[in-house]
Amino acid sequence: MASEPHRNHRATTAPPGIGPFDLRPLLHGVPLSENGDDEDIQINCVEYLDGNLYVGTTASELLHFFGIPPDPADPNQSPTFILASRLKPASSEATGASSGPRPGVQQILLLPRVAKACVLCNSTVSFYSLPELSPVFGTTVRNCNWIGGVDLNEDLTGPGHDRSGSVTILLHLNRKIRVVRIGDDAPRVYRTIDYAGSTLSVRRDSFACVADSRSYALVDIDRQLKIPLMSISSLDDSQPGGPFGQAQNIAGPPDGGLFRSASTASPRPSTDTHGHSRSTSLGDFISRGVQRRQGETDDPVFQDTDAPTPTRSPAPGDDGPNRTRQDRSPQPREISAAQAAGANPPSRTMSPARPEPILLKPLIVSPTAEEFLLVTGTGPLDPGIGMFVNLDGDPTRPTLEFDRYPREIVVDGGAADVASPGPSLGNAEEGYVLASMAKELEDGLHNGLEIQRFDVNVGEDEAEKWWLEVENTGSKEVPGNTPIGIRSLLQSEEMHFEQIVQRLCQRRFLPFKGQSATPTVLLKSNDSRTALSLQRLTQEQELFNRDESDDEVLPPEWETNRNKEAEEFVRRLAKTSSRLAVWAGSNIWWAVRNPLLVQLEATLDLAASREQTEPKTFQSRLQIFSLLETIREREPKTELEFMTLGYIKQRATIMLLTTFLNSTESPFTEGQTKAMEEHLLGGDLDARVVLSLIPALRNGIIVSRRGIWIYGGIKTLVEDYISREQDGLESQGVSSLSPSVLQFLRRFLTATRKKKGFGSVSDEVFRTVDASLLLVLLELDKETPFGQNGRSGSIRKELYELVDHGVDCFDRAVDLLETYQRLFVLSRLYQHKKMAGEVLATWRRIIEGEEDKGGELGDGEQRIRSYLSNISNQALVQEYAIWLAARNPKLGVQVFADEKGRFPRFEHGQVVALLREEAPDAVAYYLEHLVFGKGNTAYVNELITYYLDIVITDLQSSQDTREMVAASYEAYRALHPPKPTYIRFLSDNTPPNNDVWQSRLRLLQLLSGGHDYNAAEIRRSIDESLATIPQPNGHSDGEPNGASNSLRHQLLVPESIILAGRARQHTDALRLLVHRLGDYDTAVSYCIRGGAALSPGSRSKRRHSDSSLPPTYEEQVQLFRSLLHEFLNLEDPQEKVERTGSLLERFGGWFDILEVLEVIPEEWPVETMADFLVSGLRRLVAERCEGMVARALSGAENLRVGYEFVEAVAEKGPVVDFGEGGGGVGNGDGDGEEMMQGGQQLGEGWGEYVQAGGRLGG
Repeated sequence: MASEPHRNHRATTAPPGIGPFDLRPLLHGVPLSENGDDEDIQINCVEYLDGNLYVGTTASELLHFFGIPPDPADPNQSPTFILASRLKPASSEATGASSGPRPGVQQILLLPRVAKACVLCNSTVSFYSLPELSPVFGTTVRNCNWIGGVDLNEDLTGPGHDRSGSVTILLHLNRKIRVVRIGDDAPRVYRTIDYAGSTLSVRRDSFACVADSRSYALVDIDRQLKIPLMSISSLDDSQPGGPFGQAQNIAGPPDGGLFRSASTASPRPSTDTHGHSRSTSLGDFISRGVQRRQGETDDPVFQDTDAPTPTRSPAPGDDGPNRTRQDRSPQPREISAAQAAGANPPSRTMSPARPEPILLKPLIVSPTAEEFLLVTGTGPLDPGIGMFVNLDGDPTRPTLEFDRYPREIVVDGGAADVASPGPSLGNAEEGYVLASMAKELEDGLHNGLEIQRFDVNVGEDEAEKWWLEVENTGSKEVPGNTPIGIRSLLQSEEMHFEQIVQRLCQRRFLPFKGQSATPTVLLKSNDSRTALSLQRLTQEQELFNRDESDDEVLPPEWETNRNKEAEEFVRRLAKTSSRLAVWAGSNIWWAVRNPLLVQLEATLDLAASREQTEPKTFQSRLQIFSLLETIREREPKTELEFMTLGYIKQRATIMLLTTFLNSTESPFTEGQTKAMEEHLLGGDLDARVVLSLIPALRNGIIVSRRGIWIYGGIKTLVEDYISREQDGLESQGVSSLSPSVLQFLRRFLTATRKKKGFGSVSDEVFRTVDASLLLVLLELDKETPFGQNGRSGSIRKELYELVDHGVDCFDRAVDLLETYQRLFVLSRLYQHKKMAGEVLATWRRIIEGEEDKGGELGDGEQRIRSYLSNISNQALVQEYAIWLAARNPKLGVQVFADEKGRFPRFEHGQVVALLREEAPDAVAYYLEHLVFGKGNTAYVNELITYYLDIVITDLQSSQDTREMVAASYEAYRALHPPKPTYIRFLSDNTPPNNDVWQSRLRLLQLLSGGHDYNAAEIRRSIDESLATIPQPNGHSDGEPNGASNSLRHQLLVPESIILAGRARQHTDALRLLVHRLGDYDTAVSYCIRGGAALSPGSRSKRRHSDSSLPPTYEEQVQLFRSLLHEFLNLEDPQEKVERTGSLLERFGGWFDILEVLEVIPEEWPVETMADFLVSGLRRLVAERCEGMVARALSGAENLRVGYEFVEAVAEKGPVVDFGEGGGGVGNGDGDGEEMMQGGQQLGEGWGEYVQAGGRLGG
């Protein structure tokens, strides 16, 4: 078989396996001739059910083969078929048929639900029982063009069907279509459809797609409606004009739109327009047709003796594979191949004779339960077009294009269909169309199958197609130009793929050349420094193997048993089913979905076979990379697909890796190398398999007694590569590897180490990987300059990360590091092993001057700090943390403040006391770290006190500082609005190296932040501390009413404002903002937001306390009133008018007009408050209007309620209570008049009440 993808009409043959389908033998050497002397006999049709194979031939014979199941112990064996019977179905020469060879057995229709078979042979239908094909019913039907129309929505082979039920089929006669029900009793016709010349039908439920010799149509067999569709040949203009696409009634008289021949023009009884005809037995109808009187106008039920057999088109099998080479020439009414491929037909003006119509074989299949696929074309040698229509006749999908008009088509897969087989190796959801045709290739005419997807939308690109041919054995049975037949069988057959089993089974792999159980370590290595480590490796492996043999005793034949279990597991997955039969000559095949593994592996083999010259080698790599990228993002849907994708990834990457290791003349590009590494890691291949391909590292691989288990296909590939390498390569050291290989190993082994902790990766893998990676990094790091630190991305950085995260081969790593004299790296290795004494001693050795060839100790204090966080000895941590804090306060504080350290926690008070005694400079850093870094608010008061001590001490001792503070206030007041906040102003103008000012900034940050602290205590402490400072002369805070002029309000103005806001002393805060700082915008914001206006950016950190809550509306009104009072007390008249007018204009809604007019000076012009007055008056007018509207609405509401009340009283009438001796309720005439008069009086009084403006209940 040959399968190839192609996107054009001329393609060459490709190796098998790449296409989505393959052919597997079903039965070869079918005895078509009973004597074996007739070579012209061909297979017409094939059917299969329950191990029984039925073959119909052009010799009018029906062959029945019985299948013998294969031996379960031999998975490679296929079923054996033996000939059970050779039957000659009843047939007759149709009246009026043209002379020539008869078609033979045209159709085999199996009905397993009723255990019956219908066989169409030479236009005659016979009925048999299943499976032995014994004649039943004793009747035949002649002049039948087609038999079928079984509802494809029903699964006739499924369990649970009642065998006593019936099955509905369609019999296509010359002028009628009979709807027949077949059961255990004689077949009975329950509906007749007037449809002349039909030759093919496919049915879904009650809808059948029917074809005659020229066109397609949809027929509703229950309602007897017909929807004409398109012509089979697009060049056929002989069809009568009609309402195509519109439903037509085909159950009525001739004028109902049904075209009839001249022989049927006589009057006929009309059928039931609703399609409910009387059910009649088949035998009665046949006898009635034979014994009918001459001149009777009724049509026969199953045969039209007065109508000739249609010759408008060949029967369904006439153009199939049953035609011999001599019969493949066009019929007299068909055009020749040259005409089909040539110019357009002559126009009607040039030739009065009508051109002969192009007759093509109708082809119909149903890919889904709601669709039919119809094929149209212009000629047998021209391309064909496949059109999808739904049950309403509307197109549903893009059309399909066939390179030539097909002989036969079938569909496989696609949407869920009860007639489709089960999952086919994980890709049954893909829908394919298989078309049998002859195609002109480079070496001549080839017969085969054109395969393409029908469930994808390729857009403007050409659809991808595959070409599949049968094996050309060179025998006479299957000549190269023999047409190929294809059919979708009733029942599918399950099959296994041993090729998949051999590829995906886990096999034991030993990486050492010669398959020795343990590596042979060569101590006489080219690099003498590794001799000691290699010797230790040998001892380590011996110890490992000895311990394993003592603890675990492997049972005998354990490897054989494991292999059997693996084969059984994969064999359960590597199975599929198919119901497509393909035949050519005397051979029959299954058309089987090609497993994904076979397709992808064939693609890899195709790429590898083309590696002959360097350009092709580069192209081959691109093909493999393209394949890997294609399957990279594919999500497996089944377990077999998961294993298949993993195997293909591993196989492709090993092929790339072996090429990379030997590609000296055509090296890989950087992008190709990176892509290869990514795919190698993504394939989950054991890293020891990769290292086994490198002789310099192969002997360092550690393998347990159970060995390395990998896919069988990968094992074969790797062992074949190792067997071809030269002897002596293993004795060469790591230094013999090229830099590109070393870099590849570095990246690959580093990425592999990230899989530590995965249960699917054994410990031996990481022991091997760690040792190999350490050796590679030490070799690469020799080129790093002395003293260079491990910068990001450098080899030295990776070396540090390796030892910092720990290696599983600790003893061997120590030997390697001592050999390379890398003491600092060794200290990091001790650090990971939590050997605190060794770590500190090694660093002390380096600091004291002992040689370290790396020279990368660098900042030893930082390394000590990092290490102290990882040890649990509290005494050792305390000793080195105090020592480190004395040398570097920040680092020392980080040790004490580290909450992730493994040592017991230190009490904060204890740490503060220790730092005050041993390292006083580190106290502030520690408190800052707790408050700002960790968000620990427990020490906010203490840190605030610490900052206050620094600030106040400086104010007390330095007159210059006090003058600078006062000058900063003056400078800030002099700024023109809009101005930043004072804290921002102070931050922008603070000297960077002034600790006092930096401390004040931190103090303001703490006070204005969202921390909870004792504001009253802080104010008291500030007042007491500043009491010793003499009052400055000439300073006045502008506070009215003789308020106290404290130093706190003069020197620490922003601090006083924040504290006043915390204490909800809003008047003091506004007074300081207006008179001391001149920050009018903040003062306005304070009236709206309260104390939150003083702490920008800390809204999310505020605690839910009374001081942090926003002011209520009443409080806002009071605050704006206080702010207006402060603005009116400004000293500068111009600024007073400007600030007051702006406040009233922007926030007039918070002020009362009368109150404002009372406090505004009378000499101020009206223009100052014009906007405020206008807006206020508008607001009053609006409120007055709203009140009037509300009163009017209330009056209307009262009037409506009153009216409803009066109506209710008038309707219910009065209730009279007669007392104890009374008669209850009275409804006499007097009572009624009294009620009406009372109602009128109440109504008049209520109207007067409403007019007077009264309210209900008032």
